[in-house]
Amino acid sequence: MIKYFLSLAVCALFVACEQPSSVEQEETTVTAENPAQQIIDQAIAKHGGEAYSRMELSFAFRDRTYRGSRANGKFTYERKLVQEDGTELLDILDNERLIRKKNGAQIELTAKDSSAYANSVNSVFYFALLPYFLNDPAAIKTYLGSGNIKGQPYHKIQVTFRQEGGGKDFEDQFVYWIHRDNHTMDYLAYNYLTDGGGARFREAYNVRTVEGIRFADYINYKPEPDSREVGTFDALFEQGMMKELSRIDTEDIEVKVLP
Repeated sequence: MIKYFLSLAVCALFVACEQPSSVEQEETTVTAENPAQQIIDQAIAKHGGEAYSRMELSFAFRDRTYRGSRANGKFTYERKLVQEDGTELLDILDNERLIRKKNGAQIELTAKDSSAYANSVNSVFYFALLPYFLNDPAAIKTYLGSGNIKGQPYHKIQVTFRQEGGGKDFEDQFVYWIHRDNHTMDYLAYNYLTDGGGARFREAYNVRTVEGIRFADYINYKPEPDSREVGTFDALFEQGMMKELSRIDTEDIEVKVLP
């Protein structure tokens, strides 16, 4: 029944129901044994740590409002859209299923529509709460080395996914740039294969902390000329070979950290 929840329209994995705490990892030293894992643990701790696993969250994204809660390994995500004619559509996704309500009444969905709506809701929360979900069991993290963007030092981490548990888009590739000293995730890139494929590079801006959790908006770029080698996108960005496509803004963020 829940098989279709294992794919994401963009992210290539299902949001994990429970993530290990990594607050105690914040001060660890990056070593040769597993630098990628330690760098991600440091970033998660810096961005919110344990607060991610016991919280209530609401925000606006584009023309929709979102509400979510996470506690004791359980989550519930909601997305509400009020159409021009006043029709209210509410999607509710939890550990078990997705349901859609129209003006308060639940409606029947095809398996295809259920998968599409679940993926869409899931992916918005996934990106809003990065880097928290990078410790998903299906994620394979690889250290690609270090570099500089705008004069700042970064570790470069590649994330790919195991076929088992990685969703239908498990072949997608992601790269995250984690500040060497601040442990912040300031840039990311991804190469996706669905709908003809493509690649994007995102730069964080308007960074703010709400109740101990770090949020950012993003400038969304594509490489010109076209390239799918996302591991080189930092160099292309420095060379002015990225074209801005859009701004990805999350607004009206409210957070309550649960005891």
